[in-house]
Amino acid sequence: MSQDHLHTTARLYLCTDARRDRGDFEDFVDSAFAGGVDIIQLRDKSLEAAEELELLEVLHAAARRHGRLWAVNDRADIASLSGAPVFHIGQKDISLDAARGFLGKDAVIGLSTHTPEQVDAAVAASPGRKGLDYFCVGPVWATPTKPGRAAVGLDLVRYAAQTIGQPDGEGTGKADARAESLLPWFAIGGIDLGNVEQVVDAGARRIVVVRAITDADDPAHAAGALLAALDAADS
Repeated sequence: MSQDHLHTTARLYLCTDARRDRGDFEDFVDSAFAGGVDIIQLRDKSLEAAEELELLEVLHAAARRHGRLWAVNDRADIASLSGAPVFHIGQKDISLDAARGFLGKDAVIGLSTHTPEQVDAAVAASPGRKGLDYFCVGPVWATPTKPGRAAVGLDLVRYAAQTIGQPDGEGTGKADARAESLLPWFAIGGIDLGNVEQVVDAGARRIVVVRAITDADDPAHAAGALLAALDAADS
């Protein structure tokens, strides 16, 4: 899956830890991709660099088998060493300019946003090959994967949808923002089968999940169910 595919088709983004408690990382990511996950990000701050690189080799191989994307979080050096096609940064991590300078123009770079001002800044940073490739909005609901971070609620999802507009040109955002209507953005934070319809109703068409798949007995089935729910809610 190329950067163009992220812009046009990627809808389901999964963040997972190393699954040390289960010891099934390879089987898990293979199953998640098989179920329809478009991007898998390894996000585990307990990992040493060497161990993370080893797991990223496993993730890379699974992504290649399924024609999907894989991502590194926070550390541009790990992203560079592993050859990751996608790199994600938070508001307090390395800057977009620094990340782009380190990883080059071909890397797909995403950013977390938590306020309307940060959404506006993400849109403003998107034009051109040195710009931002996607952003995430959240956490929509409080989640244990981000302890201490307050939920932003559905209002910020609505704000992002209105600011970006839809690919068909609809939306109530600013004209210059609508010109960037193909900039992908994902809702994130506590999203699962029980509330995905609310997220879609608020304007999101792409989601990032963690526990909705990582806690599932059958990751492939869980991924497929989420995609089906996105389709049903959007119909």
